[in-house]
Amino acid sequence: MAQITKENKTAEEKFKERKHFSLVRNFHLADFITLGNGACGSLSIFSNMQYLITHDETWLWWSMYFLPIGTLFDVLDGRVARWRKNASLLGQELDSLADLISFGVAPAVCAFAVGMRTFVDTIVLAIFISCGIARLARYNATVASIPKDASGKINYFEGTPIPTSLFLVATIAYLTKIGKINEKLPGGTMELFHGLNFHPFVLIYALSGTAM
Repeated sequence: MAQITKENKTAEEKFKERKHFSLVRNFHLADFITLGNGACGSLSIFSNMQYLITHDETWLWWSMYFLPIGTLFDVLDGRVARWRKNASLLGQELDSLADLISFGVAPAVCAFAVGMRTFVDTIVLAIFISCGIARLARYNATVASIPKDASGKINYFEGTPIPTSLFLVATIAYLTKIGKINEKLPGGTMELFHGLNFHPFVLIYALSGTAM
């Protein structure tokens, strides 16, 4: 009994020794790169907010520029983790949370910023984000059993990866360039019921979410 108490005390002492800044000390290089991805997604969201306040399209363009940069971080963190052979559960969770911001929430906010703001539009965009959450959760729950190559890279994905939402952002960028945003969105506005409108263009977000 005394031995068990001694062992428990030793474990507690070890915990006390490592608890100060232990989160940061446990980070690997790849984890800091992953945080860069999440930061890009956050900056994209803030830029969209600035666009809605100022109506300056420069902010809208910045909101879209940040997402390809986030994609570079997303690709780089996996490569670095495999190169240094220090992939971890913490890194896996960080990657999913960063991806949710950069490729789930940020593209949906971008759609809202360019005019998809009706009640039905926001419901569809919320479903898109929810699909991204489900996709990432399933990945984390099954990643251990998915076949991998010698370097640790996964051989195949179940459902489209959430970064494919970058194609939605690229489409919005093109529409912004040709001036087809806000009240000029392709397809205009349709009425489901009396007073309940939506933009047909938002359905590409529904399709993307379903594919995930």
